[in-house]
Amino acid sequence: MEDPLIRRAREGSSDAFSRLVADHQQAVRAFVRRLCARPDDADDLAQEAFVTAWASLHKLRDGVPFRTFVCGIAYRKALNDRRRFNRSGARDTEWFDLQEQSCASTVDARLSVQAALASLPLDQRAAISLCVAADYSHAEAAEILGLPLGTIKSHILKGRAKLNALLGVPDDN
Repeated sequence: MEDPLIRRAREGSSDAFSRLVADHQQAVRAFVRRLCARPDDADDLAQEAFVTAWASLHKLRDGVPFRTFVCGIAYRKALNDRRRFNRSGARDTEWFDLQEQSCASTVDARLSVQAALASLPLDQRAAISLCVAADYSHAEAAEILGLPLGTIKSHILKGRAKLNALLGVPDDN
């Protein structure tokens, strides 16, 4: 059964779409913030994801939750943003400066969870962010990220191991 808000939004109701945005923007922004190289870019990327969702609402398959649809769009936008970030020499310089500053901190200081997450590859960070931080199922994360279920499970396993090592948490094994 199709969500009445989605049905109305597909019929062109901007009020219905505004309600969908209001219902899901906090979760989408939180997800994107965990992926962005620069947290200031997260709100812009989330907004772009919602604009794209509005234009692509006809592509939302029946039975797929709206939040899953928008998070998938946001993930692809974050990937594109990361590519732009990596191509920019000025941004690369900023990134390395930030890394040097964090290394200069006292030896006894542990990395914050955010800094540890930032050190993970983007696909592992996205899987961890969805399944651990946002409580999505592995299947939902696979749908959002467009990856096979086994890949999601692998990313979570490897990402958790790396986070535990960075944060000094003993391995459960």
